[in-house]
Amino acid sequence: MTDARAALTDTWTATVSSSDFTTGGASSAETIPAGDVTYDPGTVSTTGTITATPTAPILLAGTVQTAVAATGIVGNNTASWDPALSVAIPAGAVAGTYSGVVTQSVS
Repeated sequence: MTDARAALTDTWTATVSSSDFTTGGASSAETIPAGDVTYDPGTVSTTGTITATPTAPILLAGTVQTAVAATGIVGNNTASWDPALSVAIPAGAVAGTYSGVVTQSVS
């Protein structure tokens, strides 16, 4: 995240959400619910005057969750993190290639 607004005092929030992961089939055995996906932002590295606080690992239960919150921003700054996703495979899930969408945004 690069914040080049040169603000005197500001905040921002990075959020994350996930869709279900599916094989393309319609049965429940071919779906891994978004609630089985965990997002861990890990360590946040910053430059400039900023306090960026990562959340603990969060379940992406199909709703938008806060991943990193920044406060105390003065001037231009950056924050970066390398998140880890974990997907719990439900009992009874069929073998196959699953795909889903994980969305990050900042406001």
